[in-house]
Amino acid sequence: MADIPSVPPLIEVNRLGHGYMMAGEIMKVLSDISFMINYGEFVAIIGPSGSGKSTLMNMLGCLDIASEGSYHLEGVDVSKLSDNKLAKIRNEKIGFIFQSFNLLSKLTAYENVELPLVYRNIPHKDRARIVEESLRTVGLEDRMHHKPPQLSGGQQQRVAIARAIAGNPPLLLADEPTGALDSRTGIEVMEQMKKLNALGHTILIITHDLSIAQQATRIIHIQDGRIIDDQREAI
Repeated sequence: MADIPSVPPLIEVNRLGHGYMMAGEIMKVLSDISFMINYGEFVAIIGPSGSGKSTLMNMLGCLDIASEGSYHLEGVDVSKLSDNKLAKIRNEKIGFIFQSFNLLSKLTAYENVELPLVYRNIPHKDRARIVEESLRTVGLEDRMHHKPPQLSGGQQQRVAIARAIAGNPPLLLADEPTGALDSRTGIEVMEQMKKLNALGHTILIITHDLSIAQQATRIIHIQDGRIIDDQREAI
């Protein structure tokens, strides 16, 4: 009987390092970061302010390139890609969810979710189906024609989540997704994230909040630019 090939990890980071030039000296922000994330995982990267987690998020989101080591996303070494190819990866492979929502206030919820699909040249008929399904998934089918100022903070974040999942990217990258919300609304948003993970979405959350991190099934703790702990939930 032939061996069944194993599925490679979604993310593979190997000895990643990064620094910035300040006053003629290189200030190290990340050092010797290595980990793998498989499809379907729900991972939180936690660390205090200044720990390097935001810099790491920029690397994982293909917003910046590390000065040392390698980062493979779906087997592709992103450090060797051009700016145009990195932009294509951000549009097709990563769904971003930000603390500040990053919605366009003059567009409706529907139009905000649709915009990345327009950039991908998806036909109008298909876009309509995808946008409506995405907004239905987050429970906002009755608010799709409302603009962000007409929505609560929690509803705006759910629009941002719908936008992130619309293109069905392999990775959802959430940067402090509850940071601008009150505690009750934050709980609702995290419940939504857990539902998405149950549907098969791979989710990576960057946070400084332990109560948020503990809702993931794996916590990677970063401090002073290094991983000091990588703990999976007991099965």
